[in-house]
Amino acid sequence: MSFLRALLGRSKPVEPDLDALFGLPTAAVTLRAASGLRPTGSGSVAFRAVEGRAFADLERDVTDLLNADGGPPVEPVADEYGYTWLVVRAAEGAADGTAGLVTDLHAVNSSLEGAGYGPSLLCSLVAFTDGADRRAALVYLYKRGTFYPFAPLGGARRDNALELQIAAAVGGDLPIEKDKARWFPVYGAPGL
Repeated sequence: MSFLRALLGRSKPVEPDLDALFGLPTAAVTLRAASGLRPTGSGSVAFRAVEGRAFADLERDVTDLLNADGGPPVEPVADEYGYTWLVVRAAEGAADGTAGLVTDLHAVNSSLEGAGYGPSLLCSLVAFTDGADRRAALVYLYKRGTFYPFAPLGGARRDNALELQIAAAVGGDLPIEKDKARWFPVYGAPGL
């Protein structure tokens, strides 16, 4: 089969590796040392909601599970493109909150994937700031199994220099998306 695939110029799709999310706490330390960006304590998972009771029940169960630990509530937010974002915040009092936040984001992704809704997953992100009005996010592309940085400037502009700096800094900690055309802007993403 691989010979036929190579002959026809087709490639096998990349399998998502949700465990790559667990590299984010290390990347957060690296990012803070390299550029002064620190985690804000918020992140989110974007997915296209599927019609039907089974999906609605699963979304409610995931939200209830994450809300049960006594931390800040998980907020579902719909965007203008038809995606639902589950916004997750780190528990109060956590040192930087990244490890717990990543665990929660992984739980959301794993629950949706395990229930057969993997194709509905778009991305996950963890937000960063430096206190001087610079914001950024490390975005995990579910279908590619890679990360890319996104740094909005305001409006429909982005800080390309900061994005390249972030990619270079965390490239040893996370699988960075090599195709920069796939570094999609997520302007106004809930959790960012």
